[in-house]
Amino acid sequence: MIEFQLNGRAVALAVDPSTPLLWALRDHLAMTGTKFGCGEALCGACTVHLDGAAIRSCVTPLSAVAGKKVQTIEAMQDDMIGRAVQKAWIEHDVVQCGYCQSGQIMSAVSLLKAHPHPSEADIVGAMSGNLCRCGTYQRIKAAIQAAAAELAA
Repeated sequence: MIEFQLNGRAVALAVDPSTPLLWALRDHLAMTGTKFGCGEALCGACTVHLDGAAIRSCVTPLSAVAGKKVQTIEAMQDDMIGRAVQKAWIEHDVVQCGYCQSGQIMSAVSLLKAHPHPSEADIVGAMSGNLCRCGTYQRIKAAIQAAAAELAA
């Protein structure tokens, strides 16, 4: 039995401890906002927060989250920074196909929690592990800058 906090509530799963967190979230906990992209931690679509840090859930075994806090995109509506990022995403018309967006948002929130006033280089560095097949990188950067400005106001 693996026990952890998911979006603020205690969960316990009787699942093989080597199961990737991504599949535990999607298949056993109905958290389908976290997406499968590459399965190799290269695209960022599966990004979630583990004890506040952005991680790739496709390569993180369930055993690694025992006793820890996991947050998914579904929890961002209850997070001040998450709400600001989601608002900026809409205002800057970031989403095209939308597939990568939950991972993009989770990485952006993690960045803003660590660096409330990120430079352009900070943004580029933090987001470099998230791929967008639609190429909305300039809008992503602008949305993160707008969210940071709103949070600083």
